[in-house]
Amino acid sequence: MSVVFARVDDRLGEFALRTLDPDADAALLHSWVTHPKAAFWLMQDADEARVAEEYQRIVAHPHHDAYLGLWRGSPVFLAERYDPAHVELVGLYDHHPGDVGMHFLCAPGGTPVHGFTRAVLTTVMAWLFADPTARRVVVEPDVRNTAVHALNAAVGFEVVGPIAKPEKDALLSVCTRAQFEAAVDRPATTRTEGAPA
Repeated sequence: MSVVFARVDDRLGEFALRTLDPDADAALLHSWVTHPKAAFWLMQDADEARVAEEYQRIVAHPHHDAYLGLWRGSPVFLAERYDPAHVELVGLYDHHPGDVGMHFLCAPGGTPVHGFTRAVLTTVMAWLFADPTARRVVVEPDVRNTAVHALNAAVGFEVVGPIAKPEKDALLSVCTRAQFEAAVDRPATTRTEGAPA
């Protein structure tokens, strides 16, 4: 379980992503994905074994992977990266070379920290764009998830429109590298290390 990317936020400190171990991380992930605040993750009724099985499938997939996100060394978010030409969006949108799909989930609980979720999303986006082949990030959150739509807009996403997926009605949105860089304030104390593994 090695760190593949790190970024220091000027206000909140270090964020990092490490490889996910579906078995060792199953109990933690289960507590996150079954929490009421994670309703849009669509795993509310999953038991720990099903969560482990789902992430074993993702980690083994050639076009989908998952990482555990850390803040100051403690696990606090989940990030998934996928190739939308092969997973999630096949035949549902106009795929461009260099597109990369993304999901993220912040752990529930604790005292809210102002700007935390945006810092997580900024970290995930910086990680994805650390790969020079990534030209555009594509997301497909539930149309009802207004909180994530606002966060996406804050880091540069542009809404393409609604699409019908088997499990939900989604709001397809895209963000180019230039849109992300224009939207995100890049203070001098921000640094990035590494690239997606």
